[in-house]
Amino acid sequence: MSSSSDITALQTPPSCTADFCLIPLGTPTASVSKEVAEVQRLLKKSGLKYSMHSAGTTVEGSWDKVMKVIGQCHTMLHQNGVVRIQSDIRIGTRTDKKQGFQDKVDAVKRLLEADGKLDGEE
Repeated sequence: MSSSSDITALQTPPSCTADFCLIPLGTPTASVSKEVAEVQRLLKKSGLKYSMHSAGTTVEGSWDKVMKVIGQCHTMLHQNGVVRIQSDIRIGTRTDKKQGFQDKVDAVKRLLEADGKLDGEE
């Protein structure tokens, strides 16, 4: 295990997968679908690979680009009148191999297909 005496010399990971959920607080209604759509439009323009799901979005790319786009989502929603945003972010990195979020899902699906059908299917 190596350590650096100068932490400012440490680089951020070359790639990561982040699952994040931005929670706008104080909106006029309980629905946040308008804000979610705005975030999805921004992610599309970012050029990063992403996938929306029912409780957030998964995005992958370099650590710096992923963190930047999540910050840009905050800034955009603030500029659109959302005064407060709470975010949950879970980030994964690995050094042994390159693996995207779809690879992870596909690996589990292959195991479930070996059982005869996917969980939740009839």
